[in-house]
Amino acid sequence: MTETADDLSAPLGQEKPRRKRQLRLPFTGLQVLAVLLLLFLATFAGFAIFHKDPLGGEPITRVAIREQKATEDKPAAAASESSGQETKHETKAAPKQAAPGDQKTVTIIDGSSGARHDVVIGSGGEAADKGEPASAAPAIMSGIDQRLLEKSRYGMIPVAAADLKPFTVYAAEADRAKAARTPVIAIVIGGLGVGAAKTADAIMKLPGAVTLAFTPYGADPGKLAERARAQRHEIFLQIPMEPYDFPDNDPGPQTLLTSLSADQNMDRLYWHLSRMQGYAGLANFMGARFIATDASMQPIVREAAKRGLGFFDDGSSPRSVAPQAAAGQAMPFGKGDIAIDAVPTGAEIDRALNKLESVARERGVAIGTASALPVSIERIGAWIKTLPDRGVLLVPLTTAMLKSKSS
Repeated sequence: MTETADDLSAPLGQEKPRRKRQLRLPFTGLQVLAVLLLLFLATFAGFAIFHKDPLGGEPITRVAIREQKATEDKPAAAASESSGQETKHETKAAPKQAAPGDQKTVTIIDGSSGARHDVVIGSGGEAADKGEPASAAPAIMSGIDQRLLEKSRYGMIPVAAADLKPFTVYAAEADRAKAARTPVIAIVIGGLGVGAAKTADAIMKLPGAVTLAFTPYGADPGKLAERARAQRHEIFLQIPMEPYDFPDNDPGPQTLLTSLSADQNMDRLYWHLSRMQGYAGLANFMGARFIATDASMQPIVREAAKRGLGFFDDGSSPRSVAPQAAAGQAMPFGKGDIAIDAVPTGAEIDRALNKLESVARERGVAIGTASALPVSIERIGAWIKTLPDRGVLLVPLTTAMLKSKSS
C-alpha cells in the first residue's frame, strides 16, 4: 500500500529510484573454508596410504653419485645389471682400480638390532666407513697361503689347491681327539667388520676358540680380520642374502637376490669373497628368502665347495635348503642351534647359554650365534670360564662342523 501511495505522489515525468538487489550466495565463507580443509585432509590421507615409501617419516639425504665408466672389453658389473643383461663372472683378471670420486654412501640396517651404519662403497669394490678413505683393492693379509688365492676382477679370492683347502688351512687349532669324546659347544659372533669398536671388543675380550664372522663392509674388514686371526680366532665371511622383506630390509650393497641370474649372483659373490682372506668358510647374513630358494642357493654352495670352503647356516630360516645343498656337495656344514642374544638382556642370555649346554649334552655338539653387543660379550665371556668345571669343551666352529658330520 505504501509503495502505491509513493507512486501516486511522485512528480510527473520523474521515475522513482529503484532499490538495488543484494546478491546472496547459497553458502557462507565458513562453509567454503570447511570444504577446503576437508579436501586437503583427504588428499594428504590418500598420499600417505597409497604412496609406497619404506622410509616414510624418516629423514633422508640425497647423495650425488658419479658412475664409473665401463672399459671397452669389460663393462662394469653394475652397469650390466642395470641394463638387465647377465654378467659372466671372470677370474684370472687384474682387479679394477676405482677413481677417487667413484664412491657412494649407503645405509646398512642390522636386521636383528635395527642399528644403522653409513658405509662408503667404491665402484671398484672397496668399502669404508663414512668419513674414511676407501682403498682401490683389499691388500693381501699376513699369514695367507698364496697357493690358496686366485685373482678375480675384484681382487684375490680363495681357491683350493691340490690337497690344500681354506677350510682346513685356516681352521683354528683344537683338541679334536678330546672333542670326539666330550660334549662340545661352538659360538659364532656375527655382524663384525662394521663398527671397529665392537669388533675389537669381540676380538680381545673373547677367547680364541670363539669363531668370528665378518660382513664384507666397513672401513677395512681385512685389517680387522687379520687382527682376529692374530688372536687365534677362526673367521668366517658372511654373505648378504635377500630377506623376505627386501628392499625394506636391505642387508647392503651387492646382496645376493633371487631375482638375479646365477651368473649375476656369482659376480656379486666374487665381490664379497675379495673383501678379505683367511676365512675357513661362508655364512649367510640375513637372507631368509634366498637361503630357502633352491635354484638360487645351489650355485652358491657348489662354488663354495669347489673353492674348499665350508658353509654355516645361522639357523634363522626354518625353510633353509642349505643342509641339503651342502650334503649334495659333501662339504663341511654347520647350522646354528640357538640365537644366544635374541633377547639382549643379561638374564635371557644366561638362559639361552644354559639351553645351549643342554643341547650339547643331548646331541654331543651345539652351536650358538650372537652379535657383538656389550652385554652379549660380557655374559658369554663369563659363562665360557665355567665350562671346564662342567665337563663341556668350547671349540671353534670348524671342529663342531666336523664332529656334526662324523656323528
